[in-house]
Amino acid sequence: SILESFIHAGAMNDCKVQVVNVHSENIDEGNVNEKLIGLDGLLVAPGFGYRGVEGKIIAVKYAREKNLPFFGICLGMQMAAIEFARDVLGLQEADSTEMNPDTPDPVIDMMEEQKKVTAKGGTMRLGSYPCLIKENTLAYTIYKTTTINERHRHRWEFNNKYLPEFEEAGMIASGINAETGLVEIMENTNHPFFIGVQFHPELKSTVENPHPIFVHFIKAAKEFVAESKIKNEFSKVDA
Repeated sequence: SILESFIHAGAMNDCKVQVVNVHSENIDEGNVNEKLIGLDGLLVAPGFGYRGVEGKIIAVKYAREKNLPFFGICLGMQMAAIEFARDVLGLQEADSTEMNPDTPDPVIDMMEEQKKVTAKGGTMRLGSYPCLIKENTLAYTIYKTTTINERHRHRWEFNNKYLPEFEEAGMIASGINAETGLVEIMENTNHPFFIGVQFHPELKSTVENPHPIFVHFIKAAKEFVAESKIKNEFSKVDA
């Protein structure tokens, strides 16, 4: 669904999207530049379990520091939150209780109603849920409305205990479930295009109606390419 969504978004942006798959298990602090250099945008995809998560966190840090357009879906959003907690807020042991049940700073934690459930599968938060979007945010620019519905498939959530500290440092909750207060969309206001969503937008994208987050992500990637070319030209002149 994600690959198809890129095709839809590319058509809307008059370009062909070339997807480069990078296995996060193979990313570390020493080779992240080598692995990701040359990319015009970074998507951290959904997933479950501990496999490859540290590589994803390192990749998120690369995108945040390089101003590379970033889009995180479900686990991808959660990795962005963990990276921000560790490297911006200084909570060096921040983690998800899915990966580390004993973390002193569980910025990602299991939904309260799921804590007594031991079996997975049908116990997840599944289906379509409403989301309220704050005005004057990237999310609002993308959706152009304050009320949306998106599909979910997960058990862990952003821990709202940490939200004030996050927002003070520039990582805001721009989309929230009005009934539960759960964070659905996070974005970094200190970055040109940095957005993570707890839901799965790829499941709603079609040829006739490409999903707006994918469309804007590819648009941001094209702008990143254009700006990089301008910088390179200035560098040649200075040299």
